[in-house]
This record gives sequence, structure tokens and C-alpha cells, in this order.
Amino acid sequence: MKSIHLLTWFAVIMVADSVGAEAEPSVYGRWLTDDRSGVIQIEPCGATICGTLVRVLDPTAPTHDINNPDPKLRIRPLVGMTILSGLKRADGRWRGGQAYDPKAGRIYRAAIAVGPSARLNVTGCILFLCQTRHWTRIAGEPGK
Repeated sequence: MKSIHLLTWFAVIMVADSVGAEAEPSVYGRWLTDDRSGVIQIEPCGATICGTLVRVLDPTAPTHDINNPDPKLRIRPLVGMTILSGLKRADGRWRGGQAYDPKAGRIYRAAIAVGPSARLNVTGCILFLCQTRHWTRIAGEPGK
């Protein structure tokens, strides 16, 4: 009788845990950058996640990676470029990855998490200086 009682509580805990996990909004999908200049598609990339620039919305933006410090890479088109890479899930956030800013031609340590109002908090750091940007999910994109 005691083992049945324990199994029942274990099942209740497992169901409650899975319900809580489903309620958490996903980082996957298309996101509008904070300056409204581009759309980033976030999706699984093996054991990590990555974000790819799928659309440039700023009509004055260059079409290629002209600010890259490596002259050989300045001919790369912006659309299709990996902006976020190597992010792994830890403590309710995706961290340990990198973010590339084509406007500055710089790579930052990165972490992302879905914040209030289903906005994506994208944090980039150089040394101990960090800055967070808030991206908005594209309407019609799933939150799971």
C-alpha cells in the first residue's frame, strides 16, 4: 500500500513538472531586433541553438558584412549570416554562446532568455561590461 502511495505522488510530481515546462515560452522562432533593423530566426543547431539573420529591414543597411575586421569576410551576405551561436540551456537561460553584431563587426559573449511580455532578452558582454537588448517575437510565430 505504501509503495502505491509513493508511486501516486511520484506521478503527480512528474505531471506538475511537465506542465511547468510546457508553460515556459520558447526562444525558438523569428524575432525582430530591438532597433527593428532585422529578423533573426532562432532554432536548434545540434546540441546548441543558433540565430540566423533571415531578413534585413533597414533599407540603408549594407547587403554584405562590410564591418567585419577580417577583410576576407567582408564579402559575406548579411542575410543567412549566423548572429547567435553556441548557446546551451542552463538555469532557465541559454548561455555560453556568442553574438555577432554586423553593425560593429564584433563578437560578444552571449546569453538569451524570454522575459516579460514574451520579449527576448539578448545580453552581450565584452570582459565584464554587458548590455541587454530586447527583441520582439514576430506576430504569428509560435511561443512554444
